[in-house]
Amino acid sequence: MSNKLETISNLFEGKEIRSVWDSEKEEYYFSVVDVIGVLTESNNPSHYWRTLKSRMIKEGNETVTNCDAFKLKAKDGKLRFTDVLDTTGIFRLVESVPSSKAEPFKIWLANLGSERIDEVFDPEIAVNRAVEYYRKKGYNDEWIKARLNGIVDRFKLTDIWKEGGITKPLEYALLTNEIYKGWSGMKASEYKQYKGLRKESLRDNMTDIEVALTNISEIATRDIAKEEHPKGLKENLNVAKRGGGVAKGAKDLYEKETKKSAISKSNSLNYQYIYESKQIKEKW
Repeated sequence: MSNKLETISNLFEGKEIRSVWDSEKEEYYFSVVDVIGVLTESNNPSHYWRTLKSRMIKEGNETVTNCDAFKLKAKDGKLRFTDVLDTTGIFRLVESVPSSKAEPFKIWLANLGSERIDEVFDPEIAVNRAVEYYRKKGYNDEWIKARLNGIVDRFKLTDIWKEGGITKPLEYALLTNEIYKGWSGMKASEYKQYKGLRKESLRDNMTDIEVALTNISEIATRDIAKEEHPKGLKENLNVAKRGGGVAKGAKDLYEKETKKSAISKSNSLNYQYIYESKQIKEKW
């Protein structure tokens, strides 16, 4: 995928719609399955799309002819080829899917393209929207400020890692896990499971003290790396562990003085996952 293509996610009524932004054409390409999912609320949008696609092919519908496939990240974290349509194609698709959400979705779709173009010329618009989004989710301004600072600090850290020869996504994941383990005792995936999360952002479901400790651990890792210039994964893992240890010291002091745990099971979800295996046992 060339640099002009940027993989992003947008939210419609709180549901993720994976998409690709083509900065050269100033055009979105949306995951058809995700759009089908929000319009139909089907338990199996992939099956719904396969059936609809087959029918449209037989009818000679041009929407299917114009359908492309890009590699997008699936729920299991792997990149898979996914059918996508541009904005015009999605508008046509909506006409083929009976849904009470068709009109609000078309309004959302129309606004999305112009908003994205506006952001190219004025990035503050994107920042303002992020702040507004967090506020609507119930986060206070102090939490939002810490979260945005953390995003900037994360970029500074990954820049240092790149200088140290870190280039692969797996390496970034391993280093991040080492930082988390250093202060929380859990890898990112374990931390998410502890909080009852799946694909949701771990940091967006942290308390203010958890966000602060995460920021401290990454800032410490960055500053140690700037001083020592570690090279390769092994040396950077050692630094990441020490950076996490700095936050561990802050965590221990916080817990000693407040008499409560710095790590919380709480999250910001307005829904709860039901584990099918548990349901089956209960039925029997």
